[in-house]
Amino acid sequence: MIVLQITVQRYMRDTEEPVMLSEVSDLKPFGFFQRPTCQQLLNAFTKIVVKRISPGQRITVEVDGLNEYQVHTYVRSDGLAGTLVADKAYPARVAFAVIGDLLEKFSGDPATRGWEAETKEQAFGGWPPIAAALTECQDPASFDKIIRIQKDLDSTQQILHQTIDNILERGEKLDDLVTRSDELSATSKQFYKQARKTNSCCTIS
Repeated sequence: MIVLQITVQRYMRDTEEPVMLSEVSDLKPFGFFQRPTCQQLLNAFTKIVVKRISPGQRITVEVDGLNEYQVHTYVRSDGLAGTLVADKAYPARVAFAVIGDLLEKFSGDPATRGWEAETKEQAFGGWPPIAAALTECQDPASFDKIIRIQKDLDSTQQILHQTIDNILERGEKLDDLVTRSDELSATSKQFYKQARKTNSCCTIS
């Protein structure tokens, strides 16, 4: 089981796109030259998902181009959002426990005060708890501990499983969103288009 990335974002509809407040990723499973492109694609796809789900919703999305990976996303009612990108073997319950605990820490940390009005990307980059969370959640032995931390995430809380096409608004196409994304370089956009044809984007080398 592999966790590629965890992000904390905010989306309060006062900005055109979600703001990436803090992000950490581990792209060692990929070839060295693939990593910059994979990083850009992860950033773009997580923002696409955060922007299109309702506050209070927990959703696991399969994204064309990410091959065997899923984007687990939770957007709180106050606009603070978290995403965790992992392979399909990673338990959704654990992913959402990690996200929920991380968002609680973020909103309560004096070091992140003022996040509600922040518009700068990576304004809280290097926030220590997010790096610690990535390390911890890679270890299956920590799963029970993670679940216990987030006690309110019980079986009565619905986790939706969708494809990216299901959450896009009427008339939207993922290829068009990728083309317009400011997160992606021209090289990454071209790479995505070619890779999607063979369903081989960001595969483990």
